[in-house]
Amino acid sequence: MKFAFSTLGVPGLPIPDVLALADRTGYQGVELRAHPEEPVHPGIGPRERAAVIEEFQRAGIEILTVAGYVRVAKADADEERLRQELDELLWLARDLGASFVRVFPGGGDRPAAEADATAARRLGAAAELAADFGVRILLETHDSHRTGTDAARALGPVGHKHVGALWDVMHTWLGGEAPATTHAALAPYLGYVQVKDIASAEDTTPLALGAGVLPLGECLALLDDDSWVCWEYEKRWYPQAEELPGLLAAGREHLEGLIAASRHG
Repeated sequence: MKFAFSTLGVPGLPIPDVLALADRTGYQGVELRAHPEEPVHPGIGPRERAAVIEEFQRAGIEILTVAGYVRVAKADADEERLRQELDELLWLARDLGASFVRVFPGGGDRPAAEADATAARRLGAAAELAADFGVRILLETHDSHRTGTDAARALGPVGHKHVGALWDVMHTWLGGEAPATTHAALAPYLGYVQVKDIASAEDTTPLALGAGVLPLGECLALLDDDSWVCWEYEKRWYPQAEELPGLLAAGREHLEGLIAASRHG
């Protein structure tokens, strides 16, 4: 499998430092948090985008994802503004050569059926531009659609190969869903998997991989050999957590060990 990490774990770190870290710790890709706090977001211009591409190409590291914050199931969203924000993320992904754009559900302010229908409509409306750009929009298992079963309800009606799912293993676990159930629900749509580890449902402070309770081995055992696995370490939201750079190499090795055990166990 191929390994990436999210820049959520290294808030504000300049791109050259991100790439040096990936190279030094054996990661093939990076998930870019596309927020104005970060070096790369939809507000940067053509020259800055070209510089980012050049740096990644020089390092031989892939830009896996532009991780945005559009909430596609949100009830009170300004339709025109939401579509513009999603289009801007797609343009950024196209310009950078990223494979994916991450979006959230955000439909907790309305009945589930309405949230599903709104998410499907908005994702479907953006699917053709995504296809033109060779980018897949991935709905993360998160908030109102925490489980794979939840996400699949919104994705099924879209029926477009450029709209899929991002499996965040923490949220499906917090939703009480077994990994095999999640995978069965998301398999037709799955883009890649975000891993992390936590102490308990009550304490979601990020930990080193393997130091917590999440069923990472079970999840990895279900994936194809060419899958991307991305460590999303939520340092931005938990400043007291241990610094990510010192954990990255051991985290990758832990994932490799789990994968090897699942293949030869």
